[in-house]
Amino acid sequence: MSGYVLAIDQGTTSTRAIIFDSEMRIAGAGQKEFTQIYPRSGWVEHDPEEIWDSVVSTIHMALREAKIEAKDIAALGITNQRETVVVWERETGKPIQNAIVWQDRRTARYCDNLKRQGLEKTFTKKTGLILDPYFSGTKLSWLLANVKGARARAAKGELCFGTIDTFLIWRLTGGKSFVTDATNASRTLMYNIAENKWDEDLLEILRVPAAMLPQVKDCADEFGVADASIFGAAIPILGVAGDQQAATIGQACFEPGMMKSTYGTGCFALLNTGADLVRSKNRLLTTIAYRLNGETTYALEGSIFIAGAAVQWLRDGLGIIDRASKTGELAERADPTQEVYLVPAFTGLGAPHWDPEARGAIFGLTRNSGPAEFARAALEAVCYQTRDLLDAMQKDWKNGKDDTVLRVDGGMVASDWTMQRLADLLEAPVDRPVILETTALGAAWLAGSRAGVWPDRKTFSARWKRDRRFEPDMDEKTRAAKVKGWRNAVKRTLSEV
Repeated sequence: MSGYVLAIDQGTTSTRAIIFDSEMRIAGAGQKEFTQIYPRSGWVEHDPEEIWDSVVSTIHMALREAKIEAKDIAALGITNQRETVVVWERETGKPIQNAIVWQDRRTARYCDNLKRQGLEKTFTKKTGLILDPYFSGTKLSWLLANVKGARARAAKGELCFGTIDTFLIWRLTGGKSFVTDATNASRTLMYNIAENKWDEDLLEILRVPAAMLPQVKDCADEFGVADASIFGAAIPILGVAGDQQAATIGQACFEPGMMKSTYGTGCFALLNTGADLVRSKNRLLTTIAYRLNGETTYALEGSIFIAGAAVQWLRDGLGIIDRASKTGELAERADPTQEVYLVPAFTGLGAPHWDPEARGAIFGLTRNSGPAEFARAALEAVCYQTRDLLDAMQKDWKNGKDDTVLRVDGGMVASDWTMQRLADLLEAPVDRPVILETTALGAAWLAGSRAGVWPDRKTFSARWKRDRRFEPDMDEKTRAAKVKGWRNAVKRTLSEV
């Protein structure tokens, strides 16, 4: 059997398809951006049909670049933007409305109402999550309430709900497979992560009919077969994981205590806690890291909504840069005597603050502040937010164990300046891997190992290679002053202040 494995990496702003060979090297790839839809302030949507078209086209791009055919692919893995909600007709496969994206804040008041009813503890105990518009459940409830006839149709079994993975599998298999994996299910506010099942009590609270929910499988499992009519040959779908869990797998963070942080549109840090379902006392999330062979591994997660999106804002909103890659060199030229802080709460603040009503702010501007200071502030904001997450994780895990080495991935980690500043502000080593496409690699490993053409977990871990380690090189006085300034800026940004 061929050792080629195809990974679909369906992200927030673009879709990528990557073909890996038997040595886990990239043989071919395709990428395509798609439209970001903003119907109102704080609302974010995607067209599911445009996402589907981007998946098909990027796979064909990757096949052409790799100079192989679909019949040469042993297995397909899928990783996806999590929490984004799609509802479609079971009979036709047609979405009833645009997908509501994980960044969308339209259900903030609904979440507040549930909190006022004293229900947040119930949700947190069962799902490991908090009541925030970020998660899928309240988005789905909104759709059922606001699309005419949707709730009645859903109760009759006429509508299907899914995160992006489920929608893509449905389309790839011609409607034969209605499934998801445990990691994506764990982000919906409807899945009991201790019992590994959809929770009837939570479904009743959110008024979601169970008939519209997919079957939940392990991350490496039989998810169906992509129809031969799409790519020229049938391809078994054998691996699925939400993007942050896939990156955790791709970084080979299989041992308790290992930690990774992905810097894409947002930033997401996961700390493997093994079989221990750790209840956070510091406003972190408890989530499923992966489920393999029926065994669940848990993680603590901190979610930052804006990371690379702040760089996009510099480029597209302010016109300060024309390419994201220029941000690091611009930041390096910033005036060291100016402390400019950007709190990028464009869509609220995530962990550990969880303030959906907060909005972005800039502090410390002087007459001499310019593009370089803005660039540095945007990059440092990512580092400060990661510091907040790491501090919270250390309090929750192993009583403040502080010998963490952070494995990083995502588009922003290509910047040496940003990674050095991250190590400086964390006061911890930062390891950048040789293979930066760790999210796609994680999905590919799930599928390839299930197909028997890629190595087992132990061998895969041994093959992980570091490109560079960034060691802290900032004096404690400077670090403490900068962190203090950051926390003051955040405090003044919170909506309750």
